[in-house]
Amino acid sequence: MRIVVAVGGNALERSEERGTYEEQTRNVRVACAELVQLLAKGHQLLITHGNGPQVGNLALQQEKARADLPTQPLHVLGAMTQGQIGYMIQQTLQNLAGHARINKSIISIVTQVLVDRSDPAFRNPTKPIGPFYDFEASERLKAERGYMMTKVKPEGVRVYRRVVPSPEPIRIIEAEAIKRLFDEGGVVVASGGGGIPVAMNGEGELEGVDAVVDKDLAAEKLAEAVGAEGLLILTDVEGVKLNFGTTKERSVRQLTVDEARRFLEAGEFLAGSMKPKVQACVSFTVWGGRAAVITSLGKAVESMEGRAGTTFIKA
Repeated sequence: MRIVVAVGGNALERSEERGTYEEQTRNVRVACAELVQLLAKGHQLLITHGNGPQVGNLALQQEKARADLPTQPLHVLGAMTQGQIGYMIQQTLQNLAGHARINKSIISIVTQVLVDRSDPAFRNPTKPIGPFYDFEASERLKAERGYMMTKVKPEGVRVYRRVVPSPEPIRIIEAEAIKRLFDEGGVVVASGGGGIPVAMNGEGELEGVDAVVDKDLAAEKLAEAVGAEGLLILTDVEGVKLNFGTTKERSVRQLTVDEARRFLEAGEFLAGSMKPKVQACVSFTVWGGRAAVITSLGKAVESMEGRAGTTFIKA
């Protein structure tokens, strides 16, 4: 099956870690070991990934050095981390594929995604980036740096993150080149972090805008653009949970499009977390995708065989 696989940024840099190169390399290796198993099963992969923690850390580094060095805009930080993570994935996957005697060309592409400047998301930031903070640190960042902060977990101490605008992706700028490589059998790493958000200026030229496109929604656009049969979203839970964080929490193995839409309308899923994942799977299923699945990193192979995760169906 031709599958677009979306790996969460938090799977590559975990909340309890500092985000060192060694930690990220270890996490990328865990992710790629799972992806190699999918390749060994004969699936063709197009890989995209999150970059929220990495962008957030890079922004913090720039803030601390701003007295000595000029800071870069958010869209440039997205490009920088897209290159960083793409490099780590392609190198690690190439090494592991070689060990498994799988001969594949693996390449990462710096990818732009078109957005609309009039998107209401620019007036209502919702996309979490960067590390998790406790309440006191969250309030300090709001006062000192003007960050928008929000609570992204129902329980715990470090439950706050910075949020930035997350406009809807319109189309993948490099889609034609990505599809050509994918059609030729290559493993492509593209649209990392949701892609670099760009918009048309008054002269009809592309230019970067300060936002973060949700990587799951961008992955769905990418899946349509390349004619993928499957969309596999890997996150830190085994599947969709209803009543998340409450005593009535329960996992669901299958959701119809209508059921998922009802839960979305009822506000069942957290914005910037499970909500865009469900939205992406609904859109892909309606478009005509064969398999849209949300599951945890360690369950990728099982989920594509219908033995794990949450699968979306039309009816």
